[in-house]
Amino acid sequence: MTTIPVGADDRLPMVDVGWSLDNTFATDVPELHVEWQPASVPEPELVTLNADLARELGTDPGALTSSDGVAVLAGNATPVGSRPTAMAYAGHQFGGFSPRLGDGRALLLGEVTGVDGRLLDIHLKGSGRTPFSRGGDGRAELGPMLREFLVAEAMHALNIPTARALAVVSTGQDIERRGNVPGAVLTRVAASHIRVGTFEYAARLGDIEVVRRLADHSIQRHYAGISDDGRYLAFLDAVVGAQASLVAEWMLVGFIHGVMNTDNVTVSGESIDYGPCAFMDRYDPKTVFSSIDHGGRYAFGNQPEVNLWNLARLAETLLPLIDSNSEHAVTAATEVLDTYTSRFGSYWLNGMRTKLGLVDSEAADESLVGELLDLLRVNSADYTSTFRHLARSLRGDDDGRDASFGVLGGGGGWVEKWNRRLGQEGRDRETVADEMDRVNPAYVPRNHLVEAALDAATSGDFEPFNALLAAVTAPFEERSDLARFAEPAPEGFDGSFTTYCGT
Repeated sequence: MTTIPVGADDRLPMVDVGWSLDNTFATDVPELHVEWQPASVPEPELVTLNADLARELGTDPGALTSSDGVAVLAGNATPVGSRPTAMAYAGHQFGGFSPRLGDGRALLLGEVTGVDGRLLDIHLKGSGRTPFSRGGDGRAELGPMLREFLVAEAMHALNIPTARALAVVSTGQDIERRGNVPGAVLTRVAASHIRVGTFEYAARLGDIEVVRRLADHSIQRHYAGISDDGRYLAFLDAVVGAQASLVAEWMLVGFIHGVMNTDNVTVSGESIDYGPCAFMDRYDPKTVFSSIDHGGRYAFGNQPEVNLWNLARLAETLLPLIDSNSEHAVTAATEVLDTYTSRFGSYWLNGMRTKLGLVDSEAADESLVGELLDLLRVNSADYTSTFRHLARSLRGDDDGRDASFGVLGGGGGWVEKWNRRLGQEGRDRETVADEMDRVNPAYVPRNHLVEAALDAATSGDFEPFNALLAAVTAPFEERSDLARFAEPAPEGFDGSFTTYCGT
């Protein structure tokens, strides 16, 4: 793809908000983007700003709350050094290949060097039509943009690699979705927005040098320690490891991405694109909430396997770089992909040990964890609160018989087995409980609370959203006044709850 030039007269005003942006992606792989300008909006108003993240990006939050700052966040102006571009990518969506997707309502403004020295993307979502819009209006509605802000920052607080949310700005114009709804623009920040689908698009161009430059750019951005010797196989190995770790983290907190297409899988190993995502209340590996996942392809329990399938699509694009002999390349790539299952399993089982307060590794631990999950599934017990209740039981202030997981108690029950396993390590029970509480959240963005907060915000009441945001961004600090945020959804809610992608 050739870059479409933007005339000087078409450019938006450029203002100083404390950033001087780089454009390394646009420079390194010009074939994979279209230079484009955001569409202006009539009445931008700042809804929420992540002041801590603004400081991490090296700017004063006040600069972003100013009229110039809000103009940048709304797409009515661009920051110094910005070359806004719509990124090109393809993608396997629910298993079927779409050769040309791309940023249909989003723009990469450029990259900023944060205070920690990392290069980070500044990206608008809902900034108007682009050449990739495929008939869409390029706009975003307020509710889904607030959902992405909320979930991204909750994931960050849970110490899960993720794209972050900097700001949401309302646009002052309604857009047509299921009726007229208020429009908004989200500003998000990521290590990069390079996806498996980006490599699929590059490979489809038929020029291996484009794939090579994309791979070299990705290595420089994310895996700079990789040497020149066998670098492209090492790159595949690094992405496989990062993604195995990431999805293990999802599974440990009960997170369901909802749309694990290859265009939503980053090579950086960060979570991205929080559309029909959700957190599971009652434990069931078959849980699906997405309105577009009719067959359950991306159900909670399927996520590890689907992730491996997606990584195989990345491997296919890298084969000519791995070895000029196609058979040798396939053998080498397959050997890397074959490590995924054991790597994921190790990350996940070690994470479950930590959730259960265990330090040492025992051969029977996998069976102990499996029995716990079977009990939770059979009894539709709440996943998140179970681990907090277990910690309380170690302190003697919870007998293990509350309604959410009473099945685990009783003579000869699972709790007794767990206590015996803890006893083998001989550690102080209070210390173990404290360690469990540092990794098991009291608060996650529970679906009924998210929906209530977004409904209120869409009607102009942001208090429920702000209260929920405060809880889920301090998820391990249990407070009596936040008790309602730890409660599972009312009986019957999950059966009728559906999430939407927000397009």
